[in-house]
Amino acid sequence: MSKPFHTTIEAGIAEMILDKPPVNAFDSAGWFAIADEIDALGRDDAVRVILIAAEGRGFCAGVDIKELAAEPTRIVDVNKGNYETFRAIHRNPKPVIIALHGFVLGGGIGMAGAADILIASDCARFGVPEIDRGAMGGGAHLQRMFPVQKVRYMYFTGEFIDAQEAYRLGAVEKVVTREALLPTARAIAATIASKSPAMVKLAKEALTGIEDGNLEDKYRWEQGFTLEAYTVGDSQESRDAFVEKRDAKF
Repeated sequence: MSKPFHTTIEAGIAEMILDKPPVNAFDSAGWFAIADEIDALGRDDAVRVILIAAEGRGFCAGVDIKELAAEPTRIVDVNKGNYETFRAIHRNPKPVIIALHGFVLGGGIGMAGAADILIASDCARFGVPEIDRGAMGGGAHLQRMFPVQKVRYMYFTGEFIDAQEAYRLGAVEKVVTREALLPTARAIAATIASKSPAMVKLAKEALTGIEDGNLEDKYRWEQGFTLEAYTVGDSQESRDAFVEKRDAKF
């Protein structure tokens, strides 16, 4: 099975480009592969900073709902793959920059919320349609980006916010054109890569340690509710409606 990304390393910068057409929605195996690659980059002495971006119409549409609609029991593997990917970013000894464009949904929110620095193109849109997909999760990572009430509004309504609103709320370092997205992210990565690797590693560990609460524990709490949601008939109806491109009936 081909991996849903490709990676290059140059001048201390590891670039991981997500590439699974049409919308970068990953099945359980894909999530595990992404997590393993990010962990490996964190252990590589040739890497000083990690930059994650994506090809296609958007950064990441989250999990492959069609896999779960066909086999709901795969939610356990999907949950684990998501957890490992977000943990690999947040707990990585190297700083992780993520360049976002188009849609940033579900698992894309988890990746963005776990990162150290976010750059967005002016076409980026952030959303958590979990309730409409019969699942939970992503709230902890979204709350690392946006204020509590904004998170709840987005979660309950399923409405999106754009890159400029994300910038106003402080989650995004810069908003640039789509053409300038990777060059801008690369310039920031180069600045970090020029610094002492030992000092940057200490800074990353120190900053992670002073965060409020434990991000991974919070996400595990949410995942328990995802499993509970899958015992409710409305959850299956939500996924069926999405796959069949119709309105859900509750």
